[in-house]
Amino acid sequence: MIITIVGAGNMGRGIGTRALAGGHTLHLYDHKRATADELATALSQAVPGADVTAVDAEAVADSDIVVLALPYPAGRDVAAAWADALSGKVVVDISNPVDFTTFDSLAVPPGTSAAEQIAAAAPEARVVKAFNTTFAGPLAIGEVAGRALDVFIAGDEDAAKETVSALVTSAGLRPLDVGPLRRARELEGFQFLHMASQDRLGLNWSSSIAILP
Repeated sequence: MIITIVGAGNMGRGIGTRALAGGHTLHLYDHKRATADELATALSQAVPGADVTAVDAEAVADSDIVVLALPYPAGRDVAAAWADALSGKVVVDISNPVDFTTFDSLAVPPGTSAAEQIAAAAPEARVVKAFNTTFAGPLAIGEVAGRALDVFIAGDEDAAKETVSALVTSAGLRPLDVGPLRRARELEGFQFLHMASQDRLGLNWSSSIAILP
């Protein structure tokens, strides 16, 4: 598949590493082209045989999956600006809408989520919530304590979730379908707790959330 990641930050690096490990073609877009170029070069050096390129926004048209690796509300704003281009595309929202001014609450009203706001901003896109409960460092490695990462997936269209699940599986991770897109509310809240616990529990952003049988 052709995976386009919008945002060449730490999460873009982590998800990009896993996409390349799965044998996919990776396109990287960032509003600062130099940042995308730098990440493309780093990933091509880190992953043998990597098919990775920095691209312009127009490249979204060739994508099988578009990953919005952007903080809230930037992902929502990009979805709104690119609504026409994202029509029919599988769009993955990875964000956690934490109020970073206080780090004490979520920045979306009760009864909604960042993912649902993105779906409203680009109503013809096939929006899936995924990767929001995984940190960048463990993603780059692909595991924590010898266990492959669990990736929780929520969305309203089964085919879109299956496409994202195929990406996750090929990357050596375990996809877990948790239901419709509104389950993103709980996933975002759960990850907020996970984030807020890092210092208290001494986890150093190296932990993961997993479902054990």
